[in-house]
Amino acid sequence: MIYPSSHTDAGAKSALTDEYSRAIAELKTVIHDVDDETLYRIVDTETKDEDCRSIQTILTHVVRAGYGYAIAVRQSKGEMVDYRSRLRLPTAAAYVEALDAMMAYNEQLFWDYPSLKLEEYDPGGKIKVSWGQLYDVDQLFEHAIVHILRHRRQIENFLKKMR
Repeated sequence: MIYPSSHTDAGAKSALTDEYSRAIAELKTVIHDVDDETLYRIVDTETKDEDCRSIQTILTHVVRAGYGYAIAVRQSKGEMVDYRSRLRLPTAAAYVEALDAMMAYNEQLFWDYPSLKLEEYDPGGKIKVSWGQLYDVDQLFEHAIVHILRHRRQIENFLKKMR
């Protein structure tokens, strides 16, 4: 996505959303052929993390978290928007659609806030996220990209384990 030149840091914003979109595309490729049984199967019976037991729980977490990054920024701008609840979807195809919608929601943030500042050096101006860390917008979106990559890898490992 290329943002208009009126956007501050338009090139950096485009780079962030392009790489985020690329990470999501890679994840969608991994889950494309996942059947319903494979989606639901509990693979990690030992974890205490409810978001990491099956491909379905991982994808539910990934979609919810993806909205959460943009929502955290919107809240920091004074918007009264709530975090999304966990919504387990019935098929991999439904997750592909949900990932696309989540990405569009994140891209819309940069259109809604054309002068959104990416880097913030003053800790008082950083965004406190739900897990307690402080980020500026750039750091938060870099985290969002790596979050997708980590869970894509986790799903790939689950698929190998199930073979």
